Amino acid sequence: MRTMLFLLIFSLVSASCQPEPSTKVLTGLDRVVEFKQLFENKRIGIIANHTAFNSNGQFILNVFQEQIPGAKIAALFGPEHGFRGNYSAGKKINEHTFLDSIPIYSLYGKNVKPTPQMLTGLDVLIFDIQDVGSRFYTYIWTMALAMEAAAEQGIPFVVLDRPNPINGLDMEGPLLDPQFASFVGLYPIPVRHGMTAGELARLFNGQGWLKNGIQADLTVIPMKHWQRDMWYDQTGLKFIAPSPNMPNLATATVYPGLCLLEGTNVSEGRGTETPFLQFGAPWIDAQQLLKHVAQFDLPGIKLNEAKFTPVSMPGKALRPKYENESCQGLRINLTDRLTFKPFKTGVLIVKAIHDLYPEQFSWRKSHFDRLCGTDQVRLYIEGNKSLQPLFDKWQKEVEAFDRLRQPYLLY
Repeated sequence: MRTMLFLLIFSLVSASCQPEPSTKVLTGLDRVVEFKQLFENKRIGIIANHTAFNSNGQFILNVFQEQIPGAKIAALFGPEHGFRGNYSAGKKINEHTFLDSIPIYSLYGKNVKPTPQMLTGLDVLIFDIQDVGSRFYTYIWTMALAMEAAAEQGIPFVVLDRPNPINGLDMEGPLLDPQFASFVGLYPIPVRHGMTAGELARLFNGQGWLKNGIQADLTVIPMKHWQRDMWYDQTGLKFIAPSPNMPNLATATVYPGLCLLEGTNVSEGRGTETPFLQFGAPWIDAQQLLKHVAQFDLPGIKLNEAKFTPVSMPGKALRPKYENESCQGLRINLTDRLTFKPFKTGVLIVKAIHDLYPEQFSWRKSHFDRLCGTDQVRLYIEGNKSLQPLFDKWQKEVEAFDRLRQPYLLY
């Protein structure tokens, strides 16, 4: 079957960084048989991508076709990067394709929300995609808009839960200001939110954040054996790169801060094999920048000088910043992920480059502000103000968010 071929294509995964624990985490997909009454003899729509494997390496289509009596997969939906996960970041996907005669609709192109026509005839809509724990990673917003669409059409919505790979305890960064809402952040959650997709779905629904306060008929199939302090390499699950420039857990760990460079004219390392773990530009003096950043005494990392040349990489980075130009900058080596503060680190790195190279540095203002969820970061840096009041303010916001999220936590 073509679905089996699809399974083989996406069975290449990166190895875990630590020995497999004695008790492997079971994802929501591992547990669908326990909830088979939700799916038996139903016409099912599935929002997924290449990460939707269970702990035994079975792809979601095979699981439902083989384990749920009478379940008919009637429609598939793909997020950013596509259902197969092979499109570059930001690439709009408008084609309507098929897999074993099942239509695949793009939710990252002309439509970012399922249309009533796409949902026609469905009895249930399922979401199963691996998130990375950062507000500006778009998969959770695909989920939110799909919840909204399902609610508007009276279709039950089911989230098959997966781990937050950078743990479910640590949170950081400002709450999103609604005036900066976009597809890299729709609702007021921190940059590093410390929640699973299923918990976020419960939060969005319970807080009435969906359009016009509509409520989805929501079911979350929870994991087993996952604990909030777990990092992905402690789950016993194989890490499948959720997107082309998210190849491993180290990248996911730095992403909540180093992604901010996308809102500047500094290369965030796209077009190399280590995006977000190195950054730079042709006009940066690596030694000078390293010396300047050292004054911040950033915990949990060691910085080294880096030299790299971004190149176009089909399916990963088309026409990256400074394509084919030699760049100097820094490389991040994680030394203690428990003390590392990715968002604070990212903000201070942006400030350092801004202050050292005021003539060469420039903002992509609207995008930078959308990533931060506020314009205060940029305005404080431009005004040469101390950032400490912002760090203090964000800490209070995170503490308030932690209280808000408590009723929606599953683990």
